Amino acid sequence: MTMPRIMLLVLVLNTLIAVGGVVFNYQLVKPLLAASQAAKVSAPVLGEDGKPVEAAPAAEAAEEEVEPAEYAFFPVTKIIVSLQGKDREHYFIVDLVLQANLETEQKKLQQIDPMVRNSAVAYLSALKFDELRGKPIPELQVALEQALLADFATKKIVAPFEHVLVSKLIVQ
Repeated sequence: MTMPRIMLLVLVLNTLIAVGGVVFNYQLVKPLLAASQAAKVSAPVLGEDGKPVEAAPAAEAAEEEVEPAEYAFFPVTKIIVSLQGKDREHYFIVDLVLQANLETEQKKLQQIDPMVRNSAVAYLSALKFDELRGKPIPELQVALEQALLADFATKKIVAPFEHVLVSKLIVQ
């Protein structure tokens, strides 16, 4: 092959990989967006007496016009969990990203890194290999987020993050 043909082949392969990555990420995020929109729609508005109240149209329009918030992200990399399988031991390597308000100090997020690691390892190691392997990423993110927030609450520590995102998951 001549050099221009090789360069063209490399360009086409890189383009296909990039497009595939975008489509893959969109497919992972789509269930999360649908779930968050469904939660907003299905959550009833309660009045002072605790009974459901119908929201005013102006209030609904104001909610839709809210500008998107900016977030800060803090990576928690290489959380390694070992689980016993049916015939051998399996390893999970998980990279998490904590999503926090933009005003949150990076120092606070750095200080909670060991606690996040501890909570994640405690939660993941309590699961069975088949159960953990079969969980879709969005479901795993929600479960990890709930476990971390619950662990912070039991230790009476304010969590400086809002959401937990799974950025990498390797199963061996």
